[in-house]
Amino acid sequence: MRLVALILALLFAAPLARAEGFVIGLAAPLSGPYAIIGEQMRQGAAAALANSGAELVIVDDACTAASGEAAAARLIAREVAVAVGFVCTESVEAALPALTEAGIPVISPVIRTVSLTDRRQRTGWPFFRLAPRGDAEHAAVARILIPRWRGDLYALIDDGTIYGRELIESFRLEAETAGLSAVFIDTYRPQMENQVALVGRLARSGATHVLVGGDREDVAIMARDAAEMGHDLVLAGGEALRAAPGEVPLAEGVLMVAPPEWSERAADATIQALRDAGIEPDGYVLPAHAAMEIAVIAAAAAEDGSELVADVLSARAFPTVIGTVAFDAQGDLADFAYRLYRHDGRQFLPVE
Repeated sequence: MRLVALILALLFAAPLARAEGFVIGLAAPLSGPYAIIGEQMRQGAAAALANSGAELVIVDDACTAASGEAAAARLIAREVAVAVGFVCTESVEAALPALTEAGIPVISPVIRTVSLTDRRQRTGWPFFRLAPRGDAEHAAVARILIPRWRGDLYALIDDGTIYGRELIESFRLEAETAGLSAVFIDTYRPQMENQVALVGRLARSGATHVLVGGDREDVAIMARDAAEMGHDLVLAGGEALRAAPGEVPLAEGVLMVAPPEWSERAADATIQALRDAGIEPDGYVLPAHAAMEIAVIAAAAAEDGSELVADVLSARAFPTVIGTVAFDAQGDLADFAYRLYRHDGRQFLPVE
């Protein structure tokens, strides 16, 4: 354990040198279906504060309104400067009124719900997020694919889910505003053993590029069937393609628009130091670590009472293990860079 502490101290001491005496809260699910996320957040938070002098208070967030209220009460009782965490909208919405009254801002590495920041002017909730907004994917897919597909015949298909429909409809509206129209639009039946009929209709439409509002397994089946039928289709999708592989492997050439993995944003030395300390930087380890770094720096900056912690969070840029982080006036990330990836038959790699 002394070796673990030494490694983390050497790596993370500089940004948190003024953290002595602060209490920072972490609201995370400690049991139940989201416990793995809670453990990742706990590891990241503990690593960030390993040599900071700050005290970490962990409270349970069971993803219910009742647990959110209880978590807020415990955090307020411990006089935390900042609350990091919360993984569910229901619990953080229940917690925020009391935390706001107590002057305690929240930094969530997880929650994407658009309304939490869009309602800031009305609610006054000091909620900040490291995760992208829920509608950020739609804007990114359109921004990245429309210029690339301007000279191509493209089709739009979705699986009938809210996610799929909204992704496709958002792209359709943006493309039509740019003067482009799809040659084929359809809703397909998901979770089929094959999509031969759908692929046939796509081929007859003349489409060479297809945006799919659906999951990874369906896209894998479409790509397989298109290859077997001799149809050269470029299939693209959103973050859903980052799901775990299914029975059908994803073919080479499938495109994905998604944010970089947290590990892509961290320095190699950071990743290695965490691993040397026995912490695998998976899931929410790194964003929880970054949120803790931000929390301590903001609390230290507001120590003299001339500024509120929430105002510091809104006004400054913060060095973290995932790079420099800044929030806009609503509490969303000022710059969350989605990018285009291409599957090479084994994994997704960035497209330059």
